[in-house]
Amino acid sequence: MPGYAHQKEAHLRRLRRVEGQVRGLQRMVAEDTYCIDVLTQVSAATRALQSFALELLTEHMSSCVVDAARAGDEEADAKVKEAADAIARLVRS
Repeated sequence: MPGYAHQKEAHLRRLRRVEGQVRGLQRMVAEDTYCIDVLTQVSAATRALQSFALELLTEHMSSCVVDAARAGDEEADAKVKEAADAIARLVRS
C-alpha cells in the first residue's frame, strides 16, 4: 500500500485543482492573454505541483522508507536511494 493511501482523496482533489489551473492556462493562450499574466499562472501551477510533490515525498519517507529501514536488508538501502534520487529530481526541476 502506498504511503499516501490515507490521504488519497485529498491528493486527488489537489491534483484536480492543478488540472484546472493547466486548463486555465490553455484557455489563456487560446484567448491571447498577455504573456506576463500567463507566466504568472504557470508559476502558480508549478508551485502547486511542487507543493504536492513535497507532501508526497514526506509521506513516502515516513512510511515506505521507515518501514524498509525497520525491515533492514537491501530493501532499506534501495528505498533510501530511491528517495534521494526523487529529492535530486525535485531540486533540479
